[in-house]
Amino acid sequence: MPTIIHFDIPADDIERAKKFYTELFGWKIEKAPGPMEYLFISTTNEKGEEGVGGGMTKRDKPHETITNFVDVPSVDEYSVKVEKLGGKVVVPKMTVPNFGYLAVCLDTENNTFGLWESDPNSLAH
Repeated sequence: MPTIIHFDIPADDIERAKKFYTELFGWKIEKAPGPMEYLFISTTNEKGEEGVGGGMTKRDKPHETITNFVDVPSVDEYSVKVEKLGGKVVVPKMTVPNFGYLAVCLDTENNTFGLWESDPNSLAH
């Protein structure tokens, strides 16, 4: 069954947001490898067990909010399902080189969520 596997936090000031979440929740936040300005977020539960991971990046649009990504076997197939069920794909399938593919959607209530398909062999087009 598809489940939430990742979240993205957009930030106007990445250092300020990093400080906020680190001090509030004790999250470990580190720069991702490569040239992109993206930070990986590691979370743990109260027992110290690994929780859902996330990321943080510069906010592109003023209305961007936290987006939860759901792991699916195929972004293409689930994008079609989203549309058939009355939702919208607002960011079509795109490649995240060496990680996989994502799409960003709106549900029938205008809530944003993402679809994620893992593929360590994905390459930029």
